[in-house]
Amino acid sequence: MPSLDDLKKRIKSVKSTQKITKAMKMVAAAKLRKAQENAERGRPYSQKMQNIIFNLTKSISDPENAPKLLVGTGKDEVHLCVVLTADKGLCGGFNSNICKLAKSNFKKILKDGKQLKIITVGSKGLDQIKREYGKFIVKKFSFKDKKQISFNEAETIGNEIISLFDNNEFDKCFLFYNNFKNVITQIPQAQQIIPTKNTTYDIKEGDSFSYEFEPEEDEILEDLLPKNISTQVFKAFLENAASEQGSRMTAMDNATRNAGDLVDKLTINYNRSRQASITKELIEIISGAESL
Repeated sequence: MPSLDDLKKRIKSVKSTQKITKAMKMVAAAKLRKAQENAERGRPYSQKMQNIIFNLTKSISDPENAPKLLVGTGKDEVHLCVVLTADKGLCGGFNSNICKLAKSNFKKILKDGKQLKIITVGSKGLDQIKREYGKFIVKKFSFKDKKQISFNEAETIGNEIISLFDNNEFDKCFLFYNNFKNVITQIPQAQQIIPTKNTTYDIKEGDSFSYEFEPEEDEILEDLLPKNISTQVFKAFLENAASEQGSRMTAMDNATRNAGDLVDKLTINYNRSRQASITKELIEIISGAESL
């Protein structure tokens, strides 16, 4: 049984931890509002661009001469998986849920006899994936020194993807990230970006259009398609940022309440031990007085 001093020190330690988790919850709540606004503002733009690209894919009459970024290589042998996670922990199951979805896809790809290549973005995802799938990782990115992820970082990832595609390094590319729904719920996503596939958004009736290009179709698509890759990566960054803060806020709130419950239990144990110690001392005094 722990001594009174040990219980006292443990109560003090848990209370200190409780103060830290409470502060982290408040910081996450403050960051969440801005991150949520950014994610919600970014959705219409990325959705519209994705819909335009998807409509273009459906209207192509000669796939052989169409841009490869739009229609793909025609093969399904090599899959590139880009896993976007955070560089910081203490955010509940945020990183684990993304990696869990990614790993289930890795297993399916390898089971089907296809080749797997992985790009990790964020140190937490790298830590979880490299244990089992380290030999498939072709590139690692970490932006832990950046206070806020901008489009420049998304463009860096996008350019790397396009460079690998131009060198015939893969046939299909998928993004793995968390889609922000609310503070409690963040849904892991696997979005195919090469060739373009409408897996994230539903195109409603009336949203399908035929487009006339000026200048030439090839000239516009040459600029639009690479930008779409970077846009989808940036959208994933924005969704991840909101999801991370929401998950951290929930985790820290649970940790604060658990610390409070633990302090209450330890305090009861401390009071009982103290009462037992006092009772024992009184019995010893009385016994000593009677013996005299």
